[in-house]
Amino acid sequence: MKKSDDTFHIDVVDVGCFTSRPAKTLLESLEAENIPVHYHCREGFCGACRTKIIEGEVDYTTDPLAFIDDDEILPCCCVPLSSLKIKVQL
Repeated sequence: MKKSDDTFHIDVVDVGCFTSRPAKTLLESLEAENIPVHYHCREGFCGACRTKIIEGEVDYTTDPLAFIDDDEILPCCCVPLSSLKIKVQL
């Protein structure tokens, strides 16, 4: 559910929780919280940042070209539309 101040609760399994604003990509938010995420391109081309989404919804700033399964997202080119529960590959 969207909060009135446009912030979303992000729960990273086995790592912790933080608050994110949709003005930043999910990758930028994870980096700001010092949560390590593998990435290379930051444009949705390579798929290195592939992350499992357990709960929530995102929107893509650019259409990803890398293959992702239905339960995966690319944090480099998406923003949260709701609070999220995700599992990053460490």
